[in-house]
Amino acid sequence: MPEYSRLYWAGEAAITLELGEAIAPATNDRVLALVDTLDARALPGVIEVVPAYRSATIYFDPLLLDGDELADHLRSLVGAPLPARLTPPKTVEIPVSYGGDEGPDLAEVARLTGHSPSEVVALHRSVAYRVYLLGFSPGFPYLGSVPETIRVSRLAEPRTRVRAGSVAIAGEQCGIYPVDSPGGWRVIGRTPRRLFDPSGVQPFLLSPGDHVRFVPIDRQTFIQSGSSHVD
Repeated sequence: MPEYSRLYWAGEAAITLELGEAIAPATNDRVLALVDTLDARALPGVIEVVPAYRSATIYFDPLLLDGDELADHLRSLVGAPLPARLTPPKTVEIPVSYGGDEGPDLAEVARLTGHSPSEVVALHRSVAYRVYLLGFSPGFPYLGSVPETIRVSRLAEPRTRVRAGSVAIAGEQCGIYPVDSPGGWRVIGRTPRRLFDPSGVQPFLLSPGDHVRFVPIDRQTFIQSGSSHVD
C-alpha cells in the first residue's frame, strides 16, 4: 500500500505536500528526505522548501516553473520510496539553568504535575528531543517529545516578553526562544547558548532532524558564560 500523501495548492506560487496524518518521527523523516531530495535536484524556479511536522511547502516562481509540472514531479517523488536523508542529524547539548530567575514557571509546572521542581528537571532532561522544525521566530526549534508526566498547558495569558535563551514547554512540545519575543509557553529554564546568529555562516545552531539533550548548569555558570543572553 502506498504511503500517505496529500498535495494541495497554497496560493499561486506554493504547493504543500502532506506526508502523514499524525506527528511522528517516521513521518518527519519522510518530510526531511523530501526536502533533501528537492534541494539536491535544484529545480529551476524552486525558491525554497520549508519543512513542518508532517508536510513541506514548496515555494516557486511561476514565471520560471509551471505549477502543474511541479505538482506532477512531487507526486512522482512520493509515489516511490524516498531515499535516506542526505544530511546526517547531529546531537547538540544545550546547557540550562533551571528555575529561579531563569525558569520562572518551574515551580508552577511542578505543582500542576505533582512533582518536585528537581523531579521536573530530571524528567525534562531524561530524553533526547527531536528537532521537528524551525519556526515562529528565527531558529526557534519545535522539539518533541516532553515526558508525559510533566506535560502542561500553555499560559492562560502569554507574556509580552520572553527572554532569549528561555527553555519552555507546552503540551508535548519543548522550545527554546532564540530572541526576545512574546510567548505563551511555560519557561522552566534558560540557556546561554545562542541559537540564532544572523552574522554567522550558518545562522542557526539547530536544524530539523537534529537531536537535543539538555544539561543542567548552575546560575553562576550561566552568568559566567559571557553569553549575550545574560541580562
